Amino acid sequence: MSDEKIHQTEIQDMQEDPKKIELNQQPESENKEETGGLDIPEKMPLLVVRDITIFNYMILPLFIGREKSVHAVDAALNQNRYILICAQKDEKIDDPTPNDIYRTGTVALIMRMLKMPDGRLKVLIQGIQRAKIKEFTKEDPFYEVKIDLIQEKDITEYGPEVEALIRAAREQSEKILNLKGIDSSEIMAVLNSVDEPGRLADLIASNLRMKPEEAQKILECEDPIERLKLVNKKLAKEVEVATMQAKIQSMAKEGMDKAQREFFLREQLKAIRKELGELGEEGDEIEELRKALKKAGLPKKVFKEAEKQLNRLSSMHPEAAEATVIRTYLEWLVELPWKKATKDRLDIKEAEKILNEDHYDLDKVKERILEYLSVRKLNPKMKGPILCFVGPPGVGKTSLGKSIARALNRKFVRMSLGGMRDEAEIRGHRRTYIGSMPGRIIQGIKEAGSKNPVFMLDEIDKLGNDFRGDPASALLEVLDPEQNNSFTDHYLNVPFDLSKVMFICTANMLDTIPSALLDRMEVIRIPGYTEQEKVKIAEKYLLPRQIKENGLQSKDIQISSKTILKVIREYTREAGLRNLERELGAICRKIARKVAEGQKGPFRVTTQNLHKFLGVPKFLNEEKEKELPPGVALGLAWTPVGGEVLNIEVSVLPGKGKLLLTGQLGDIMKESAQAALSYARTKAKDFGFEEDFAEKKDIHIHVPAGATPKDGPSAGVTISAALMSALTEQSLPGDIAMTGEITLRGRVLPVGGIKEKILAAVTYGLSTVVIPKQNLKDLQEIPKDLRKKIKIETIEHVEDLWNKLGLKPIKGEN
Repeated sequence: MSDEKIHQTEIQDMQEDPKKIELNQQPESENKEETGGLDIPEKMPLLVVRDITIFNYMILPLFIGREKSVHAVDAALNQNRYILICAQKDEKIDDPTPNDIYRTGTVALIMRMLKMPDGRLKVLIQGIQRAKIKEFTKEDPFYEVKIDLIQEKDITEYGPEVEALIRAAREQSEKILNLKGIDSSEIMAVLNSVDEPGRLADLIASNLRMKPEEAQKILECEDPIERLKLVNKKLAKEVEVATMQAKIQSMAKEGMDKAQREFFLREQLKAIRKELGELGEEGDEIEELRKALKKAGLPKKVFKEAEKQLNRLSSMHPEAAEATVIRTYLEWLVELPWKKATKDRLDIKEAEKILNEDHYDLDKVKERILEYLSVRKLNPKMKGPILCFVGPPGVGKTSLGKSIARALNRKFVRMSLGGMRDEAEIRGHRRTYIGSMPGRIIQGIKEAGSKNPVFMLDEIDKLGNDFRGDPASALLEVLDPEQNNSFTDHYLNVPFDLSKVMFICTANMLDTIPSALLDRMEVIRIPGYTEQEKVKIAEKYLLPRQIKENGLQSKDIQISSKTILKVIREYTREAGLRNLERELGAICRKIARKVAEGQKGPFRVTTQNLHKFLGVPKFLNEEKEKELPPGVALGLAWTPVGGEVLNIEVSVLPGKGKLLLTGQLGDIMKESAQAALSYARTKAKDFGFEEDFAEKKDIHIHVPAGATPKDGPSAGVTISAALMSALTEQSLPGDIAMTGEITLRGRVLPVGGIKEKILAAVTYGLSTVVIPKQNLKDLQEIPKDLRKKIKIETIEHVEDLWNKLGLKPIKGEN
């Protein structure tokens, strides 16, 4: 137990209960100002205290709990009631040794003592005289010491300096009392009656709040003048602290008075409304809203607006139409996560592990996410990036967003932009309209419950616009890292910080995204998958998911990689994986029915019995012709759902020079056809056909599958090859496909979607593709195993293509 100072009322308790006081007391000294008349022994018990310093003339109660301290008090009471009280240097030590005790202390007289039920003692002591420990004569069961009394230096005459010190001490003491609001009349009467500097210093020091080491320094000062100077320094510091404390209390009181006045007026208003019958549960609701707004962590500007609207609401009739609007508005402010945010998982290895668990391949996307996490770890204040995943349907753009959220340990919100035409869907409706509400951005943030979710904007390439506004323009502020820290929704009409949100957009193509919006995003292309990649994804992700969703167990079904490859080749034609998962789901459903009927598994799905589960194949690989008919060429096209192999057919007919284009061709392909025809006319002499063929013949260019619109700047090379094949009546190889655009001078220009086009050529079973030479850089994105399956040739001029295709003049050189 610790020896601690107890409350002053304990003195009265001890004095008012004489039955608890031991009777072997000695009378107190009649003159406490002089100790010379007291018979203080040279040897006495030592009481060690923790956190208090005893001064002369000081009377206070103490709790005695330590065993040595109890024995020391008992010994003093059994002798002459004198005991030396010294402080220990470190108050945390429970059993101090002589080295842990200050050598200067105060001889005290034990005036009262009573025993507590728990064995502790409560004593009332009075400080008598300073003393120093000469030596320790006994250490067990208590400390006993020899002492040297410190005699107070007599001062017969007080000079101006001493008088000034005494006055300063009194004045500063009175100032402290006044600042703390304590009645100083009685205390100042005592201080004014003391003229000795040493005694005045001790009296003031015993009532000052000081650290033990500061009080010990004053106690050890033997010169009364110097001691009074130390006390004056401490008083000056206390005056400063008390002044500041009084100022703070005054400011707090002013604020409290204002709050009390507002509360009083509000209660009066409530009572008036109650008398008028206008107050019921609505009054409680307003108070609840007020408390909720204070807890919501609103920014200062937002809280000011909320308070303004709340005051308006409190003065309205609860049935008023506008009251409902304001109430709904305030509820939105309360429920938005102004300060709530999830803590990012910044373990790069763990994030990489999660991304690899959820998705196969997509190394470029994973690398970008890990880079973001690394920068976020080094700079927590970085702004959220705006990523745009571009690729065919079913390649995992949306599911990749969910994986990113899981890797970051963030909430995930998805918002579809397909077909959106109203700007208010993004910015919200103004509160003046009936049924107005915030835009879907703010709705998504509320749904997430945190201010830093992963927010996916799906199908950003399918935004529309009409008389209600342009949603794409409204998204400019949302997706601009320099502006979205103060995004203002029309409904809220106060700024909300979107800078911590990680926005991810998805699109099938970039052509329809406005350039200003595209400029704010970092585009990451996700092309289609190769057959080998599809097989691995099916085995690792798609098939286990379908087995689980159809109530099966992995032991119920056995399907080999060859069977999955056959499903891919004969039942799906896509860049993504959706149809593949549907076909695997169909297989699982057939097996689920067998299990439900009680048949025993496992059920094997092989290449021989696959048709029993999926029916006849939907796509058959036609036997490739070594040579195509004259006028037919194989082209490669990019579509929103992946690459595609196109047959382009050209017929030369008797006529008057018309150019017929069929097959739902777009304007760009029509221009490519015109350019190919013009270039062919310049080469008529070299290839031996009539130079004026364009005036005597009609040229019919047709692209089959006419119901499907086709357009894009990559058919010029193919049209030119088909046209020359028709004009020279030479056949082209049936296993070579080509892509590229041409100029009127025959130069071949680079095109996009190279990976998707090569992937389509491999799937179609072709042996060679011809691409523009400037597209060589795009081959880095193509997996090595895919490049090994097909030969890739490059051309710079359309004549290079004719040479590779074996087109030769039908006559000798002219």
